[in-house]
Amino acid sequence: MSIMNGPETTKIIRSGSNIKNSRIPITAMTANAMEGDKETCLAAGMDDYIIKPIKVAKLLAILKRYSSVKEDESIKTLVEQRNGKLQK
Repeated sequence: MSIMNGPETTKIIRSGSNIKNSRIPITAMTANAMEGDKETCLAAGMDDYIIKPIKVAKLLAILKRYSSVKEDESIKTLVEQRNGKLQK
């Protein structure tokens, strides 16, 4: 059992108390897709929300949205690996 849930943890991070970078992007990743969960997470200060099972395209879109690198070869490589175009 965890001590704090995501919204509680986010509120502490966003408060800036003893946190070096309180504006780091935070995305909720949950299997609990109940009505009102997204709003609760966003109201707590999270930047985004994604439900499981994760769709790769949706996850990559979120990563790109909050990344300082707009188009990165590593993201293209990840997509190609996921699509079976690269062998490793």
